[in-house]
Amino acid sequence: MSSPAFAIPPDLTTGTGTWPDDGPIRLGSDEHKRLFCKTLLDTFDPYKPAVIDWPKLDAQTQARITGLPIWDIAVQTENRAGLYVNTYAEGVDDPLLRKAIALNGFEERRHRHVLSNLVEAYGIELAPEPPYERPRDPEWAFMVTGYSECIDSFFAFGLFESAKQTGYFPPELVDTFEPVVQEEGRHILFFVNWVAWWRRNMPLWRRPWFEMKVLGVWAFLIWERMGIASDVSNGQQDNNFTMNGAQQLGADIDVAGLIEVCLRENDRRLGIYDKRLMRPRFVPFMARAARRFMGSKKAAPA
Repeated sequence: MSSPAFAIPPDLTTGTGTWPDDGPIRLGSDEHKRLFCKTLLDTFDPYKPAVIDWPKLDAQTQARITGLPIWDIAVQTENRAGLYVNTYAEGVDDPLLRKAIALNGFEERRHRHVLSNLVEAYGIELAPEPPYERPRDPEWAFMVTGYSECIDSFFAFGLFESAKQTGYFPPELVDTFEPVVQEEGRHILFFVNWVAWWRRNMPLWRRPWFEMKVLGVWAFLIWERMGIASDVSNGQQDNNFTMNGAQQLGADIDVAGLIEVCLRENDRRLGIYDKRLMRPRFVPFMARAARRFMGSKKAAPA
């Protein structure tokens, strides 16, 4: 199957509902659903990848950017995420929830096109892409995508900020990628609230199976990342960039310092949204736990 085609975003002029009233919101309520769906829908940025004006880079900067070992896995991940999210949206009965998930899928596919345009603009050579098959279990695929983004976005926030602080990314390129990075924050915020809402609204007989799925997804993601970590030399590029990303980006901080940046950026990027929404907790909790066992040789940039 060829890579998913770029799509038209869902119609956001009608059928997006109303904002819930101020005050406490019960997780799993209709107000909760409207809040996390409307947050995603009403913060949509309609930028178009085809009209992005990629900045001209000097030879040294372009060599650094094109040499980053992330482009293959980034393009493949966004292609797969767009397919998985849109496939799940097709089976959702609730109109507002379906519209929000469809927008999520559109934005994942748009990320792929942003990366494709960057690759073309700077002459980055990619490995051949694998076939992308529709998932047999759309809910599983949606959950794998969502929990995977909770991991990857947490580290991406810190690495992106480190690249800004060190000047590894020139300001023009930072401005170009900023909407993409912030969209990932919107996606994980939407996903963890969907999980909380869906847990409380699914039939009782489905709940044990759903919790088994959650555990299975986390086990799969841990196994996947351990497999990547043990096979970083297989293929054209390093698929485990977050393991040594600070060094690649020229950040003069150790792992503990990088975790501090990730935690700070995670709080900053998600802090702009309604406080009544749940935030991803597991990855920040594990990062804070790991941080307590580490010493720091280099201070994290403020």
